[in-house]
Amino acid sequence: MSRSLSQCVIKLHEEHHALEDYQGGVPRWCNGCGDNAILAAMQRLCSEEDLAPENTVFVSGIGCSSRLPGFVRSYGFHGVHGRALPVALGVKLGNPRLTVVVAGGDGDGLSIGAGHFPHVVRRNIDITYLMLDNRIYGLTKGQTSPTTPRGIWTKTAPHGVIEYPMNPAGLALSYGASFVARGYSNQTKQLQQLVMDGIRHRGFSLVQVLSPCVTFGRACGFDALAEQLKEVPETHDRKDSRAAYLLATDPETMYTGILYEDDRPELVEVLQQQGGTRGRELDDSGPAIDVERLIGRFS
Repeated sequence: MSRSLSQCVIKLHEEHHALEDYQGGVPRWCNGCGDNAILAAMQRLCSEEDLAPENTVFVSGIGCSSRLPGFVRSYGFHGVHGRALPVALGVKLGNPRLTVVVAGGDGDGLSIGAGHFPHVVRRNIDITYLMLDNRIYGLTKGQTSPTTPRGIWTKTAPHGVIEYPMNPAGLALSYGASFVARGYSNQTKQLQQLVMDGIRHRGFSLVQVLSPCVTFGRACGFDALAEQLKEVPETHDRKDSRAAYLLATDPETMYTGILYEDDRPELVEVLQQQGGTRGRELDDSGPAIDVERLIGRFS
């Protein structure tokens, strides 16, 4: 089930929010880092769709990409390593009217945070997860990450990485995610549309963003990425999970675009149906769900 972005926030204001309304601290990423382009795309999206800053929350863990909340003028939560998803789950449960976006890297999400990923996916909480995948630990200066290709030399693999890399989009599909997409930081127009589609999607959405690390990730296979990139075929059925998995795990091609999308009840809707609000619709009269009643269930 999709919706307009105006339905993702508490209420729309008559005043339009300009681009500078979403510009926070000065970005401190390396020159040429793909994260700069991702931040710019996010700020343009927020302005063009008029997402009120006071009704938008960016949550992150630890890593280069996880600095993003500090560079956006909105509510933000810079959490601890690998814990961005459970924090975002709590934010959304506490106030389901908020637009909640998670920003994290491949290490933050697939290493220390890997245990949270499948459980947030299966609960289908209405948040958008941007996994900025640069195939290396950039903040700690060049160690192997869960998505580093085999054979690549890193500071923790001086003879070359021997493990097979994890596939974020493929994992999300295997966990049963209701929206999975893949983008590239250098293709900002498509990326902005993918993030917007993810936010509009009612339920959990993953957008894997290929974001080369220009300082420590030059050997991580991004030089050949231009030849590997290809948009999802127009004939692809987004509701076909098997076809989506084949595209996500293709060994020769990195398909970008929406791989999978399915309509299903999201977590808050299910909780309401079970009596969390006795069927009351979302409005501005108070909490949409009885949070205290849920503490034991999700602790």
